[in-house]
Amino acid sequence: MGWETVLYSVLAGMVTAPILIKLFYPHFLTDARFILKSIPIAKLERNIKNNVSIITRFIQQAAARPDRRFLMFEEEVYTYRQMDRWSNRVGNFFHGQGLRAGETVAIFMLNEPAYLAVFLGLSKLGTTSALLNSNLRSKSLLHCFNVSGAKNLIVGKDEALRSAILEILPELQQQGVTVWVLGDQVQENGLLPLEERVEAASGEPIPEELRADIKMKDIMAFIYTSGTTGLPKAAKVSYARMVYASMFFGLSGATKDDVVYCALPLYHSAALCIGLAGTVETGCTWVLRRKFSASKFWDDCRKYNVTVVQYIGELLRYLCAQPKRANDKDNQVWGALGNGLRPEVWSEFQERFGVSDVVEFYAATEGNVGFVNLLQKFGAIGYASPLMRKLRPCNFVKYDVATGEPIRDENGHCIETKPGENGLVIAPITQRTFFDGYAGKKALSEKKILRDVFKKGDGYFNSGDVLFMDTDYFVYFVDRLGDTFRWKGENVATTEVSQVLSEHEPIQEANVYGVKIPGYDGRAGMASIIVRPDHSLDLPELYEHVAQYLPSYAVPRLIIKNVCLFVCPFLLQVMMAGLEWPR
Repeated sequence: MGWETVLYSVLAGMVTAPILIKLFYPHFLTDARFILKSIPIAKLERNIKNNVSIITRFIQQAAARPDRRFLMFEEEVYTYRQMDRWSNRVGNFFHGQGLRAGETVAIFMLNEPAYLAVFLGLSKLGTTSALLNSNLRSKSLLHCFNVSGAKNLIVGKDEALRSAILEILPELQQQGVTVWVLGDQVQENGLLPLEERVEAASGEPIPEELRADIKMKDIMAFIYTSGTTGLPKAAKVSYARMVYASMFFGLSGATKDDVVYCALPLYHSAALCIGLAGTVETGCTWVLRRKFSASKFWDDCRKYNVTVVQYIGELLRYLCAQPKRANDKDNQVWGALGNGLRPEVWSEFQERFGVSDVVEFYAATEGNVGFVNLLQKFGAIGYASPLMRKLRPCNFVKYDVATGEPIRDENGHCIETKPGENGLVIAPITQRTFFDGYAGKKALSEKKILRDVFKKGDGYFNSGDVLFMDTDYFVYFVDRLGDTFRWKGENVATTEVSQVLSEHEPIQEANVYGVKIPGYDGRAGMASIIVRPDHSLDLPELYEHVAQYLPSYAVPRLIIKNVCLFVCPFLLQVMMAGLEWPR
């Protein structure tokens, strides 16, 4: 064969290859782009295989770049070395108190630097942290604490938190729980001051052998999600799950030179798993705010030279609802990372504030399926071509709109949807796509598992979420099924709210559901109630009752009484208080 023949063959191949690819593998280029952007995942999976946890990575980062800024909070700045030594003091103190690997400590704090020092310090001992929602009160708070099995509780400086603990302190004392409180002037009986004791503890490294038996499958934290049986469930967050969560910063393009802004609560996975773990993995600087403020957001970004912001959909809507300013684009923010962003807000946010990259993702704290919009397709949460679903298995199946349950064929198996249809997203439970489940009774975890989905004996995680996959395999969020809805960035369990309402003496029956309100993300709570024939309904009294047992975001905004919409000035006031934009 002469060189001319070889040359002609090569040229023919170059001409025909794109045509053949277009005919037989039309999404080749999109798949290739997605795989190239997914390379950071491979590194993190090696970390999991080699038992390199987030704590190990934090210690490595502190040794490699000790003087780099780790955290900025209000006027406080902490380097990696300073946070490392602070967390060492926390761990050494509690080790001296007899705390050991495998035990659980509950944390009840607002966003502040001490939260990170406590979490990192406890994790260096190999203990599990139960992250209590700071909005919880009374019965719900006590329930969440008890589910964790903790015998130590650490409470933040805020007076409201301390008051909430004092309300349930008798029950805690009966269980032999030790309550530690940060801040000055801790005078109440039964509350032990923590701050001075930690300051006096050694800042020397915590011996690695204290956590030597901790493996990737072990539980690093409990993060609470809305319950299907009435009260929140403690989702298990393993060390492996934390490593996976740390990938989002790298996938979005963030590096050690970035400054990432977070105004989300640390008791949720968006801040703790994605934010803290992502900061540790990339070695960047994290700016933490005590509480989100729409009016101060961009001032903060300018003050701290922020380059990437974390969000949930509602947060960006609040920013766009603020009065326009001449300096809206006067910022260094190039990227936004988060979930729940609606298309109409998406475009306005980018155009108004000059943010070039929006990386939307889909995930659940306890779930084993997730998507990241690495290709930045407008409105999408990710990409799921056949190849991608082979590499990271998941399925979209038909479901019953009324019950939310998957539809099965004559053999009892689920039916997959086609591109262009809505489908319930599920994922096989395997060693690689694992489901950690919930603390407590096994039945709680079992309710999230579908059995005999495509063959006898298989098991799939049921996300409860409906997604739409278009003909190009881009995926979009549609709705959440079941007895939960999302409001103010929090998940609300309808059964929990119904249960609390039904415990109010005048109410005979209560049914709760979420309703869409124009101009707002998520759904507002509506309660349909039947009042007992021999009772009358006093709305201020009802509000006082539900406010005592429910976090503020779960309190219903609308009430239908005896099948008639019940409106009064008080209810309207409560409703509007729940709908106003955060300042």
